[in-house]
Order: sequence, then structure tokens, then C-alpha cells
Amino acid sequence: MATLVSAWTAAGRRLDVAGVDSPVIEARLLLEAAAGVSRSQIIADPHRTLEDDQAATLEAYLARREAREPISHILGVKGFWKIMLRVTADVLTPRPDTETILDAVLPDFAEDQRFSVLDLGVGSGAILLAILAERPRAIGLGIDVSEEALAVARENAANLGLAARASLLRGDWTAGLGDESFDLVVANPPYIPTAEISDLAPEVRDHEPRVALDGGADGLEAVRALAPQILRVLRGGGRFAVEIGIGQRAAVESLFEAAGAGDLRTIEDLAGRERVVTGAKKPLGQSAASA
Repeated sequence: MATLVSAWTAAGRRLDVAGVDSPVIEARLLLEAAAGVSRSQIIADPHRTLEDDQAATLEAYLARREAREPISHILGVKGFWKIMLRVTADVLTPRPDTETILDAVLPDFAEDQRFSVLDLGVGSGAILLAILAERPRAIGLGIDVSEEALAVARENAANLGLAARASLLRGDWTAGLGDESFDLVVANPPYIPTAEISDLAPEVRDHEPRVALDGGADGLEAVRALAPQILRVLRGGGRFAVEIGIGQRAAVESLFEAAGAGDLRTIEDLAGRERVVTGAKKPLGQSAASA
């Protein structure tokens, strides 16, 4: 019978052959979930044998991962920033790159500050809920076109004890918000050019919701719509942060500048890629010349 260590080793080899980027780490995560053990338990008791049902579960997990189904879909959870989120095929899997938005916006708001956040294309709730978890006096609204995604976000808000401060509504970006305004607007819009989607990793291309990926011919279709809408719902002096794709910095900054934004800058992720464009709405009465 397989032991924890032999199952881990064999699983890692299989995932390596399948082309998984981090086969050893992912093999351990799948083993932990299948056998109901922790990493420390594997290390402390490596020769513990797997029960038949545990081995069968691990086999089923490995078959799915070999088919390049994302591990987040298999396990149903994904860590983001300092929170753990439920993840399904109805939402974009939260990625470390997107945490750059948190790096960009949290320093602008003190821990005890009251402020309002709007998350456009909220998906699993990752960005909005991570902000609310860090800033206990903030309140937020998340909007998404997908009711299935909103169901996941609502579950995550409830699991994190944030449901009382997070409203989640179905909508098309800011349509229907009327004269509501916010201190902070964040978004991770679709920004992959349509022709490039077929070149993405199978985990993304075949399993992530296309509506969350496809940014049109040049990848900027969503941002063109969003820039003026974000500036419309921002309060004077309010800030925004939007994730972008490779090579999109100049175009996205120009779109926001044309919409009336100031203090524009682009922040790199941990890999040194330009990842987030951030800026502010000029206070009422401030001219472009004085910004």
C-alpha cells in the first residue's frame, strides 16, 4: 500500500510529466486534501499508509490536475493576500499578481479610517474582501455581470465575517449606480487580447470564465468603457486602481488622463511587470494645469 511519502513522490512525478509548473508543491497539496493531513504530519509520519478511500480520492484529484484543471478548482479554495477564498469555475482564480492592487491602495487609507470601496467585476470577492479585512471601518460594494460569480462572492463574504460591510449586486459596470460615489474604486477587468487567449496556459484558457479574460481586439475594450465610468463615480480626491496587461501602461494611463484623472502612476508586481495603474480624481475646481 502507498505511504504518505511514496504517494507524494509518485504524484509529483505524474504532475511533472503533465507539465504542471510546481509539481512537488501541488502534489503535496492534493495529498493533504485527499488524506486529511497537514504538511507537518507528512514530515513527522511519512510512512503512514493511505486508506483505500484516501488513495482513490488522490487518484481522482491527480487525474483532474493532469488534465490541467486548476488546483484551485479541485480543492475549491485559494489563498489571496491574507484571506482564504472559495473558488469555482464561475470565477477567475485569484492570483498573487492582483495583490499589487492591495499594495497600491492600502497605504492611502488609514487602518481606522471610514471610507467606501467599489469593486467592478468583483468575481470571487478577492480584492474587495481583502481590503475590508484590512480596514475594519470600510464598507464596500461589489458589482459583477455574473450571478454565479456573485453567489461565490457572497459565500466568501459570509465565511470571512464581512457580509455586513460588503454589498454585492449584479450589474454592468457602473450602470444603475445613479449619483452614488465612492472614495476608492478597484477593478481587475478583462485585458487579454482576444487573439492571445488561445496561447494561454490550459488552466486559464480552458477553465477560467472567458468573460473575465477577453479584453477585445487590443485588450483594452473594458478599460475604455471603465475609465470615464470610474471617474464619474469617484468622489473628488478619491482614488482608483486597475490591473493591466503587459505593454498596456501608456494606453491605460492615457485613457484615464483623458477621463480627468490625475496623480497617475503604474506599479509593478513582484516579478517587475507593470501591473496596476492608479490615480485620483482631481478635486472640484482643480484644473489640468494645476494638477
